Amino acid sequence: MKDTLQHFIAKIENIQSKGDRYFPEGIFPAYRDNGLIGYNRPDTTMFFSAIITFTLQSIFEQADFVSQQQIKGITSRVIQNYPDFQNKDGLKTYNFWKTKPSKHFPNGHIFRHFEHFRIPDDVDDTAFAYLTTNPEHEEVLWLKEKLTLHANGTKQWIRNTYPEYRNLKAYSTWFGKNMYIEFDVCVLSNLLYFVFKNDLPLNKHDEDSLTYIRSVIETGRYLTVPFRCAHQYPRTPLIIYHVSRLMAAFRPSLLEPIRQKLIDDTMALLKKTRNPMDKVILSTSLLRLGLRTERIPVETFTKKDFENFHFFIAGLMTAYENKLLYRISSTRIFHMHWLCEAHNWTLLAEYETLWNK
Repeated sequence: MKDTLQHFIAKIENIQSKGDRYFPEGIFPAYRDNGLIGYNRPDTTMFFSAIITFTLQSIFEQADFVSQQQIKGITSRVIQNYPDFQNKDGLKTYNFWKTKPSKHFPNGHIFRHFEHFRIPDDVDDTAFAYLTTNPEHEEVLWLKEKLTLHANGTKQWIRNTYPEYRNLKAYSTWFGKNMYIEFDVCVLSNLLYFVFKNDLPLNKHDEDSLTYIRSVIETGRYLTVPFRCAHQYPRTPLIIYHVSRLMAAFRPSLLEPIRQKLIDDTMALLKKTRNPMDKVILSTSLLRLGLRTERIPVETFTKKDFENFHFFIAGLMTAYENKLLYRISSTRIFHMHWLCEAHNWTLLAEYETLWNK
């Protein structure tokens, strides 16, 4: 493990930007991509850098001394960039892109010129900013209250979900006064990770968010219609990865009834999948849930193994409440995929650590 993990950490450190026209010092290069229309642009986003930091911090204790020092350097260089993505008015919420001024769809030719495409701060980036730093307790309590102001039913009700979920007072993906309500099982898993890590008392919004997560697993919707369950992470392996991480860390009682089904479904999917990186995150999920599968020789992986793997998307039509437009929103031509080599190496480092733990 030691040499393999050192190899991955060195790869990650080498990729981290030292500062150039697209990526500030400390930010990991990422690209938004849609191969169907020949689209690829460098994307200056906080997202991948924050989740890399979160994952590296989670394996820190199992790393050797040299790798620990590298991880400290990598994560500190990421965190120094967070203020550039903080709410434009100084609130402690965070955006996918730079905010002062707004740098939405950076390095593009069209979308960046239109205010319509400027997105509000989001729960996902905000949760990871808090999880990877040491916020004051007052800041944690402030965020918890802020989240309730944008939850379903507080100011408006969700429309783009199944009828039985519309009255759930679960959290939405987005902040923003006029932003539509959206449920994403992976985003909710990340947010609830923040709630449990900070030992915050559960309220109706937390309980309904857990109820949503449990239901999409129980009903099998995460297998058959993953896009309807997670607009930003619309693939079953990604949903499994996020839900299992939350369950392994905190064992929420509301999610325990789905544990065996999640294990069985993951094992069945692992036998069928051919994508090397999907195999990795599915195996990581099973390790978290207490099952030791056949080891994947991740030390032999190259960039070629990252082809056709994406961890995050933006669905360009998901905001529309017109039923026809929403129906076609799951079509790949309307999806922007985000690619990040450094995060793929991070997933391999995580797998290697969990396998040997």
